[in-house]
Amino acid sequence: MVIVAFDLERNPFFMKKLRKISVIGMGLLGASVTLSAKRALTRSRIVGYSHRDSTRQKAHQYEVADEIADSLGAAVEEADVVILATPIQTFEDYFKQIAPYLKDGCIVTDVGSTKTLPHQWAAANLPKGVYYVGSHPIAGSEKRGVEYARDDLLVNARCILTKVRGTRAAAIEVLDDFWSKLGCNIEIMSPANHDRIFGMVSHLPHMTAAALVNSVSQQNIKFAGRGFIDTTRVASGPSNVWTDILMTNSDTCVEAIEKLVGQLQTLQAAIAAGDAQKVNKILAQAGQKRAKLIQHKINQKELF
Repeated sequence: MVIVAFDLERNPFFMKKLRKISVIGMGLLGASVTLSAKRALTRSRIVGYSHRDSTRQKAHQYEVADEIADSLGAAVEEADVVILATPIQTFEDYFKQIAPYLKDGCIVTDVGSTKTLPHQWAAANLPKGVYYVGSHPIAGSEKRGVEYARDDLLVNARCILTKVRGTRAAAIEVLDDFWSKLGCNIEIMSPANHDRIFGMVSHLPHMTAAALVNSVSQQNIKFAGRGFIDTTRVASGPSNVWTDILMTNSDTCVEAIEKLVGQLQTLQAAIAAGDAQKVNKILAQAGQKRAKLIQHKINQKELF
């Protein structure tokens, strides 16, 4: 078999040549990516794969891709773009497994919530001539499973692309175009900066929600109202996925918890001292800051 390799640096219109796009992992996000790509990229063949036979059968049933491959090798061979949508701790092994099947010029990316370690694993395990760029579409739900996939999940979602020194600019351009066609708004940053930011705005909220739920006894939690339920929604996320996220961004998560504890201790001290003025100031500051956040999200069409 003769494989014609695309030279990314000489093909500025490479996006038009994406004949095969493969997604490994048919959970909510992976299957939503394939559905979105089917909708937006009608000239590309969209292939999905899951290591579980039961998930592959469901993916067939819900027609989330043009093809559901029966093996990992069949899924990624001849692919122009391969996207990992599996738990982060599986990435290193998947890089090793797919490496022999990848053609020159293939772009490998992922949808993981941490980026420093995936960049290191890709550099150590992907062959020369294969290009890795990190991707993180900020979309999802506390639900899981291929049956909850939607072809509009990524519309107006922010998608972070991460690069290091030596990352091919043309590969970034291809993924910028790819995610944009699926409806995302793109930002590019380093993996370290990504992990620092999302350790605070994504990973800390999940840890906080889990801690809040676990702080209330089973006997008393039944009295919780809408505020408690809204505040702790993300605690319903899959524990195995979130364990991977926290453990692959451990230093930032520890620092984030320390900052939160500091804020709680400040509020605790004000309440204990009977300092209503300071308590009110802390609460008002938070309310104002959140109001600005909501307005920004509305302006960027990232909410509602």
